[in-house]
Amino acid sequence: MDTGVFLLILAWGLYAGCIYILLAIGLNLIFGVMKVVNFAHGELLMIAAYATFWVYTYSEINPYLIIPVVVLLMAFLGVLIERLCFRPILGTGKLNEIFLSLGLIYVFQNLAALLWSADSRSIHSPYSGISVSIGSITLPLDYVAIIVITFIILIVFHVFMKRTTVGRAMRAASQNREAASLMGINVERMDMLSFALGSTLAAVAGSLWMISGQMVNPYMGSIPAIKAFAVIIIGGLGSIPGAIVAGLTLGIAENIVPFLMQSFVAVFGVEMSFTAWKDTIAFFILIIVLVIRPTGIFGEKGE
Repeated sequence: MDTGVFLLILAWGLYAGCIYILLAIGLNLIFGVMKVVNFAHGELLMIAAYATFWVYTYSEINPYLIIPVVVLLMAFLGVLIERLCFRPILGTGKLNEIFLSLGLIYVFQNLAALLWSADSRSIHSPYSGISVSIGSITLPLDYVAIIVITFIILIVFHVFMKRTTVGRAMRAASQNREAASLMGINVERMDMLSFALGSTLAAVAGSLWMISGQMVNPYMGSIPAIKAFAVIIIGGLGSIPGAIVAGLTLGIAENIVPFLMQSFVAVFGVEMSFTAWKDTIAFFILIIVLVIRPTGIFGEKGE
């Protein structure tokens, strides 16, 4: 086994984990405040990726500088979705919320296909040919930048939720909506802000996905969204630290496990590819965690 290759795959896992973390935290935030599960969250990643693509295509601005623009656009879209779609049916039953979000998936997918066709698209970052040596491994500069950006966002998010008045109000609304309302917190405004903030996290994930050279098409949001849901369940529903730990674990595992399996069978002279197992690892880990601890790693009993 080549140690350098192993470390490189580990770094790829960290990159993938960063995308899952950003998606999962946004989902967790929306669920925590509104108690709504938005299955169309992956489509927000897809739209953000397309927004990054088109702004970059027509302006040729450094794609990293496009991220704030995409964040603002997606925050506005998140507010519209919350106001026009989820607000009218809030509290009418989980089945309504589920079918609404499933309907949004098909609306966004078909709208994207109508506007931009079903062809896959990608961009080449201006730093795509630059690598950074870290110890014995060499990583693309974009991957290093994506990991650093994600951890900066996590620090800012933590400070926002713990130290600011709005952040504390959102946490109060997530813990007890009625009590928060009685204390003078505008719960409806917290719903709107949570959806906007969750959408911005999906926007960053979508922009970073596009910048890293991944292919984007109208239907690509489903798999990342499903994995983000797996991250939430593995980490514990509503737990931000759980989402971070589970996201990194999943990203690393889905890259390293197929590599280890392929290395193991190669010892016996068997040629076999396990790359198709990459998307299976998330659900294998999910099953194990649910059997051992149904509430998730950081979930509390009785949730």
